[in-house]
Amino acid sequence: QVQLVESGGGLVQPGGSLRLSCEASGSIFSRYVMGWYRQAPGKQRELVALITSGGITNYADSVKGRSTISRDNAKNTVDLQVISLKPEDTAVYYCNAHLGLYIYWGQGTQVTVSS
Repeated sequence: QVQLVESGGGLVQPGGSLRLSCEASGSIFSRYVMGWYRQAPGKQRELVALITSGGITNYADSVKGRSTISRDNAKNTVDLQVISLKPEDTAVYYCNAHLGLYIYWGQGTQVTVSS
């Protein structure tokens, strides 16, 4: 069982930046593929970025070039930094842990990009 707790959401002005953090419980964090997803009102949940146990990253086209996902296996954390925020980045952001058939989600953190 893995528990995920997100932090760092809030209200950000367009053009601003944010850093989301996810802390995971469990002793085998380093083996999990970790990801950040988001869900805007009326839309399906979508992948934002993921990072494998080996540090390989993948980004959605919508955030490519302005986001960075990173992990610290010693601290059981995965962070997402996004710059040049746009109103369309407004969503609830969820941390995700995936290992084989095991998939875990955090409760989400709201990010609102508005002036």
